[in-house]
Amino acid sequence: MADRIAAAFADNGKRAALMPYLMGGYPSLEESREIGIACADAGADLVELGVPFSDPLADGPVIHAAGTAALAAGVTPLWVLEVCAALSERLPVVLMAYANLLLGHDAFVQKAAAAGAAGLIVPDLPHDEAAPLREECDALGLALVPLAAPTSSDERLAEIGRDARGFIYTVSLTGTTGERDTLPPELERTVERVRSATDVPVAVGFGISTPEQARAVGDVADGVIVGSRLVRAAGEGGADAVGELVRGLADALSA
Repeated sequence: MADRIAAAFADNGKRAALMPYLMGGYPSLEESREIGIACADAGADLVELGVPFSDPLADGPVIHAAGTAALAAGVTPLWVLEVCAALSERLPVVLMAYANLLLGHDAFVQKAAAAGAAGLIVPDLPHDEAAPLREECDALGLALVPLAAPTSSDERLAEIGRDARGFIYTVSLTGTTGERDTLPPELERTVERVRSATDVPVAVGFGISTPEQARAVGDVADGVIVGSRLVRAAGEGGADAVGELVRGLADALSA
């Protein structure tokens, strides 16, 4: 399963792999499945599938609101895994879940593997505490994808790079997710620092929302992650709106 991530980065035919984010269960469970399929049809190489959580510390207002709506509708982590199973037939799925949903709940990780997930992102799991979960993921064929930030020290980046599986999710800026008018001026340097510390691909997320921004990130990184803009489109126009936006992002990365 984790090897599908490597293949997506190696064989995408673009400047960088395109990884849209979608919230499981938003606007509804079936619509989130349709949105994932639309992403695959429009040129996505992987998808990041969010598991709604009540206290999503890394998420800005758009994704937070989507998760809150999904929870209010009764969406559960196991239901999101049903979406994962459907989407994994088309492209690699990396689940994004918070630590409270995973730690001490071995069954969830096992069920994620059974649902065809290729990896996990746990944004509030400190690197120093990740070893037990990483070992479990390794045993199940899942990639536990670490995060790196502009504020990460060289020493911490070396530790993250050594233990990285799948790719390193490089946060472009300090703060939460959300659309931004411009990319951080230090982004290229941040990517260079992360790349020098690891052998796995480097993907960038947070603040990327337009084809022009995606192309600029694709010139320096191995992967481009787009979230808030697509989640907003999901609420406004469903799968068709998201598919149109993803196609524009894919075209920009292919130009």
